[in-house]
Amino acid sequence: MPAMIGPIVIVGVPTSLGGHLSGMERTPAGLRELGLVAALRARPLLSGAELRDAGDLSIDPGFVVDDDPRAKNRTRICEFLPRERDLVTTAIGGDPAGPDMQRLLILGGDCTAHAGAMAGLRRAQRGRRLAIAWFDAHGDFNTPDTTPSGNVWGMPFAMLCGRGDPDLVAAADGPSVDESHAALLGGQVLDEAESRTIAASRIAHFGSGMLGTPAGIAALAGWAAAVGRDVDAIYLAFDLDCLDASGGWALTMPETGGLSLPTALAAVRTLGAAIPVAGFGATAVTLANGDGPKTVDAIARLAEAAFAAG
Repeated sequence: MPAMIGPIVIVGVPTSLGGHLSGMERTPAGLRELGLVAALRARPLLSGAELRDAGDLSIDPGFVVDDDPRAKNRTRICEFLPRERDLVTTAIGGDPAGPDMQRLLILGGDCTAHAGAMAGLRRAQRGRRLAIAWFDAHGDFNTPDTTPSGNVWGMPFAMLCGRGDPDLVAAADGPSVDESHAALLGGQVLDEAESRTIAASRIAHFGSGMLGTPAGIAALAGWAAAVGRDVDAIYLAFDLDCLDASGGWALTMPETGGLSLPTALAAVRTLGAAIPVAGFGATAVTLANGDGPKTVDAIARLAEAAFAAG
């Protein structure tokens, strides 16, 4: 085990409030029941790391049907994101440069959880400059003005970049990252307006096909090396639907044309080798929809790649 692995703090965010499907509100508890913590401890490079489970954020109800065409459950989301921020801040507070630097492991829930995670990391470690790598089949870069669905889980990447309605951005403490320090990995299923916005932004986009080649991983390494000169750490937001649906993963919205697990692991290691990883978040899992134990093993492998890469 690399000597620099400090304590890893686990925070669950049991929410499906960001969209029209239930199930993800039960995922953090379900992952624990399927032995995720034991699977993490069994990974060779994490075997000596201290795992601290800070429990789940209280979100009740975790899913509510809402027909708002612009931003479903926005009031509820704007209420829990600052509480998630504060829970993360308390759980990992301390000297980010100290020998016992704590890293964050988020268990979602839908991917609005990443916006609260970024806010908490910044509050806990003020002055620390963060980058973000957003692994997702979708862009999550819509706003209430561009969304075709009203699903706020299609907006958190934009929110933490400071884009969208003021209440949603403020709830995420946005902007919590500069767009030149942000990358989308995967993103093979983008809405038209979202695609245009990303293409016109300073966000780097590494498609799933590209990342499956040596040249693609080399390009990602180049981006990470350049960004690593400007930031102190990176948060890896990993929506598991970036993995190709043929893998039988337990996903809320499986998509074809995604990353293989080996490619995803290579990408995570590439990022972690260039930039210290402040946190890793796993979202978009619905355990009733596929192979739960296989998905737990994948999360453990990805977390190991993230936290042990450096």
